Amino acid sequence: MIVEKVALSQGNEHVVEMLNAGDGGNMIFDPAVIKVSKGDIIHFRAVDMSHNSATINSMIPSGAESWTGLMNQDISVTLDVEGVYVYQCDPHAMMAMVGVIQVGEAVNISEVKIAAEEYRSNFMLNNDRLKGYLAQL
Repeated sequence: MIVEKVALSQGNEHVVEMLNAGDGGNMIFDPAVIKVSKGDIIHFRAVDMSHNSATINSMIPSGAESWTGLMNQDISVTLDVEGVYVYQCDPHAMMAMVGVIQVGEAVNISEVKIAAEEYRSNFMLNNDRLKGYLAQL
């Protein structure tokens, strides 16, 4: 299992790239795991084509707004609710092209881990990727 880096970001704006390949393997977000502060803005950049960023609604904090970016388009989201957010690239979800954002404290980590275990049946490749990402929180 490849251990991904956890980006400990400073400041109010952070960039996550949508990539076909990188240090973490194929079909990845970079960084795959990021910890930010409440109210920070995440800019998802479509570096490679055929990607988007969309929340997995069973794995975001209660009361948080979901998002669904358009294919091949950058999207920026402001995260105002504390907790763990799991998102995916819709066309590459079966390849476990997922990412994790922790906003403040991981107040919903138990619920997210349960939902992630159920969700992994959707993955055809990289079955342990999400579990590994969540273990970094």
